[in-house]
Amino acid sequence: MSSNNVARVLVVGGGYVGMNTALRLQRKLKQELRQGTVEVIVVDPEPYMTYQPFLPEAAAGSISPRHVVVPLRRVLPQCKVVIGEVTAIDHGERRATITTLAAEETGNGAIEVAYDELVLAPGSVSRTLPIPGLADFGIGFKTVEEAIGLRNHVLEQLDIASSTRDPAVRDAALTFVFVGGGYAGVEALAELEDMARYAVRYYHNVKPEDMKWILVEATGRILPEVGPDMGGYAVRELRGRNIDVRLETRLESCEKRVAVLSDGSRFPTRTLVWTAGVKPHPILAASGLPLTDHGRVKCTAALQVDGAEHAWSAGDAAAVPDVTAEPPAKPDEPRPLCAPNAQHAVRQSKVLAENIAAAVRGGPIVDYAHKYVGSVASLGLHKGVAHVYGRKLRGYPAWFMHRAYHLARVPTFNRKARVLAEWTLAGLFKREIVSLGSLENPRAEFELAAGTGRHNEAS
Repeated sequence: MSSNNVARVLVVGGGYVGMNTALRLQRKLKQELRQGTVEVIVVDPEPYMTYQPFLPEAAAGSISPRHVVVPLRRVLPQCKVVIGEVTAIDHGERRATITTLAAEETGNGAIEVAYDELVLAPGSVSRTLPIPGLADFGIGFKTVEEAIGLRNHVLEQLDIASSTRDPAVRDAALTFVFVGGGYAGVEALAELEDMARYAVRYYHNVKPEDMKWILVEATGRILPEVGPDMGGYAVRELRGRNIDVRLETRLESCEKRVAVLSDGSRFPTRTLVWTAGVKPHPILAASGLPLTDHGRVKCTAALQVDGAEHAWSAGDAAAVPDVTAEPPAKPDEPRPLCAPNAQHAVRQSKVLAENIAAAVRGGPIVDYAHKYVGSVASLGLHKGVAHVYGRKLRGYPAWFMHRAYHLARVPTFNRKARVLAEWTLAGLFKREIVSLGSLENPRAEFELAAGTGRHNEAS
């Protein structure tokens, strides 16, 4: 519990904003942390931070899964890392209720933690719709587990198609449907199609033209962040690789492993990847703090929760006014908000840590101001699009910029060096096409041997 002599900072979420804020607080408040006058607690359900822009490359096998994540305990030695989930926040009393793994095992219930400064950075969760069959057959693409699971699944479908004589089973196994034309959907599809097209050269009876890759987008364009011109180029690039891009089309249902689209098309498929947007984390609704109509926390330009002292937020969870945008035409209209993307999250975490350190020490706080410089996106190996500082790039230059930008942004020198080494080795050797689907159920073989006697010994 917080004492009168210790200023406790509670960081809810160990993602990009939460981890980087705590990392910077370690440096800014080094003396106070060493003396024990300040305590920083980071709470997250996972013991690592996932660098999500690298998930498509991890799924394609270009980067090892362990290099996409950053262990929190290793990079935050001066902070207390709690593996658990914040289920309720009483900011009036400045207390948070946390359910930990130990609480679940012992049945003693959740624990309460008092705090002096609250940082809400839980990120976002996948936004799903009540589409028949989606909960049963859909595959997400937001965690490293989902990315590696999808890689294994795609390679497993190639094995199924290669080993069956049933044309219906083969066709369904070789049909891959992705719903959502944002970064996650386009990059995941492009990287996995690239990988699968390379992998089929090792299958004697599967050819690249046998596969069907379908991208379903409800609006009239994909990758809106890179602008209409580069978005249009991305569509042409994907279609040039025989990827079926369907704009202004929605998924109506996917019952019985049949994807039914709003244009009347029906695709029997064993792979339906859902990347159609995200929504704020549910803890925000349980915090009692002011929220926008879209469920994000209302914040000031200084990243303080509007109307709630000693509460802060940034990243996907926060609705932060963009002070660099043109002011609204009418005085009563709200100022435009910063987009909930990685570029703002990176820079907001720096300002957030500076302001919290100032609040702890009694100094002045500053507003967050950053003009959006553009976006980059990968379309597979050596292919990409970019719209940065008003310049439009495509093909290899855009792909190189995509890698250079994210290599610079991935946290810690350790991870930068490992990722760069893997990219270098990947340029010298052939791709790995091994499926390790058994990782998802590692005890299956032992359970089979122990329970069914598949490997019975003579008694």
